[in-house]
Amino acid sequence: MEFIYVLLALALAVGAYFLFSRKKEEALPPREQPTPSKQKSERAPAASKAESVKTRAAPAADQAAADEPATRPSTRPPPPSRRADAAAAAAAAAIKTAERPSASPKPRDVSNLRRGLAKSREAEGFFGRLRALFSGKKELSPDLVAQIEDVLLTSDVGVETTAALLEHLKATLAKGELTDPERVWSELRAECLKMLEGSAGALELSGKPTVVLMVGVNGAGKTTTIGKLATKLSANGKKCVLAAGDTFRAAAVQQLVVWGERVGCEVVRGKDGADPGSVVFDAIKKAQEVGADVVLADTAGRLHTKSNLMSEMKKIAKTAEKALPGAPHEILLVVDSTNGQNAFAQAKEFKEALPLTGIVLTKLDGTAKGGVVLGVANGLRIPVRYVGLGERPDDLHEFSPEDFVEALLGRESAGAEASTSS
Repeated sequence: MEFIYVLLALALAVGAYFLFSRKKEEALPPREQPTPSKQKSERAPAASKAESVKTRAAPAADQAAADEPATRPSTRPPPPSRRADAAAAAAAAAIKTAERPSASPKPRDVSNLRRGLAKSREAEGFFGRLRALFSGKKELSPDLVAQIEDVLLTSDVGVETTAALLEHLKATLAKGELTDPERVWSELRAECLKMLEGSAGALELSGKPTVVLMVGVNGAGKTTTIGKLATKLSANGKKCVLAAGDTFRAAAVQQLVVWGERVGCEVVRGKDGADPGSVVFDAIKKAQEVGADVVLADTAGRLHTKSNLMSEMKKIAKTAEKALPGAPHEILLVVDSTNGQNAFAQAKEFKEALPLTGIVLTKLDGTAKGGVVLGVANGLRIPVRYVGLGERPDDLHEFSPEDFVEALLGRESAGAEASTSS
């Protein structure tokens, strides 16, 4: 009986305990259960953080893997210390690159060109007369284009090139794009630069030796140009052989010998009246024998109106090809800038007889008509390669269209000239 009472008391105690616990739980605020979308958003930052850590670690891991010996398996992860070192090295390299100063282009120095073109820049010269048309004017005058035409024609620019320049200016004026003289000036400069784009200086040394044939009329300056060109090439470490192909003029041979002694170049010459083709042939063979880089071949002056003399020039070129296939690699026509419009007639005849690769304009410092450069380059479609601006060896300049237009037509150059002269 007593045992039953004990079991009943124990059951009551257990029931009271569960009843008390349930009431206490109901008295507490209900716990918020996370929704699926919230669970996804909570997982997103963690995943993004893990992905960011993975991305940052990737370059260091790749660098460390590249540093591992080739004999180790590629799947083996690099040790943490190696990853840290690689990351530090990459960071240091990035800082060093950021701190490195950027290379800025050097401004063009056209002072020598300006001095050489002084006559063209004077008040009565090509540039000076054009400048007078634009200075002090606020608006365009109806006869401005006609005045520009007069300056261009009388400065040896040539009829064809003058017409092309004026046609462009008139077309632009008709569109109302040019409203003041300053704009016309800028447009004229831009069009001149466009006409000279095909011209470029410096010889193209396409073979060893590269054979260069100098042609032109009497007195154009072929022999002097060869001497100046040999000086430039020798200063650049090129070995030259000079061919005294002007066998009809003893003074020309002696002049080339003097240049050879001055520059340190070997001169190949024949007897007076010898076949010029044989001299060029021997010079090419000599250059091959001594390992020279360039053969500069002089030729006798040829009157462009004499067909028989022009035929002889073709024979010289063919003889050069027999000595070395592909020769001559360059045929440069030397033209005296002071000849003006006659230079066009000369160049036209030589161009029909020989495959000219370029023109050398000599004595440009001796003329006020610097527009001849525009006429030759645009009217004949032959690139200008060099311009001669004086008697000194370094007065032969590789032609640069940008530098030439800047030196001849640059409006801002007045101050530079004043500072130079002072």
